[in-house]
Amino acid sequence: MDFAKARLNMVEQQVRPWEVLDMRVLDVMETLPRERFMPDAYKALAYADSEIPLGHGAHTLPPVVIGRLLQAVAAQPTETVLEIGTGSGYVTACLARLAAHVESIERVDELRLNARNTLVDLGLENSSLRTATVTPEWAPPRERYDVIVLTGAMTDYNDFLERYLTLGGRLFVIMGDGPIMQANLITRTTEDSVRHDVLFETRVKPLVGFEPKPAFEF
Repeated sequence: MDFAKARLNMVEQQVRPWEVLDMRVLDVMETLPRERFMPDAYKALAYADSEIPLGHGAHTLPPVVIGRLLQAVAAQPTETVLEIGTGSGYVTACLARLAAHVESIERVDELRLNARNTLVDLGLENSSLRTATVTPEWAPPRERYDVIVLTGAMTDYNDFLERYLTLGGRLFVIMGDGPIMQANLITRTTEDSVRHDVLFETRVKPLVGFEPKPAFEF
């Protein structure tokens, strides 16, 4: 399979038509070998417009969602990023190409190890991967981040990560349940306030611990 051609087609036929026009983002997605992050059985589908199972109940985000995510947070070469949900490590790698440093948290240690090995093989050494289960009581390694990205949804939004944003920092999170969810960008405008912007509609799997609550039955 010609992965280079598949990468170009992904960018030109999927990502760019979804209003991703940031050249830094397009360049990263056109040059980063996404197939290297996929399980062997799914490498041929690395550039398909779909989720790919990673095992342990985890899935990748579709490329179009990743493109919009990267464009929205606009990580800069001097900025630090916190990613919740390493998964395959592909989004981690994209962020590492765009930012100064990425700290990524993964619940499943096997996924973290696989992602770390791929990142090392590609020479992306400006990322730190940790195994942890993120809850509202959890605290990240640093006090503040310029960008925070959640690669899974929150059914009911919890604002506990907002306190870790720098002034001007951006938080990307997909919220909701049902057939339609909303991707949001939350920006810290002052020490005491944030701005919420709805970006687009999509549907992705929720993060573990942030799934829909069981309906109460009499």
